[in-house]
Amino acid sequence: MRLMFPAGYRIAPHSHPGDEHITVISGGLNFGMGDKFDKKKATTLHPGAFGVVPAGMHHYAWASGRTVIQLHGTGPWSLNYVNPADAPKPR
Repeated sequence: MRLMFPAGYRIAPHSHPGDEHITVISGGLNFGMGDKFDKKKATTLHPGAFGVVPAGMHHYAWASGRTVIQLHGTGPWSLNYVNPADAPKPR
């Protein structure tokens, strides 16, 4: 799937049931690992960067500018938030 994030969009610490393969198409994806959102411990992935997040690993991210990423893996797919209150609310 391809996702577009507006500048500054944050994804709270979470994990997935399967491995996540990430390719940055445009913009910048700041990526960190752990149970707490900590900008000081993150790495910026630039266009063309590719990464794999193993199933169950807690991680978080935010967009530097308008950012497009491509994700692929084996489904079913879900986001399991470390703090369930961080899950986006349906509109």
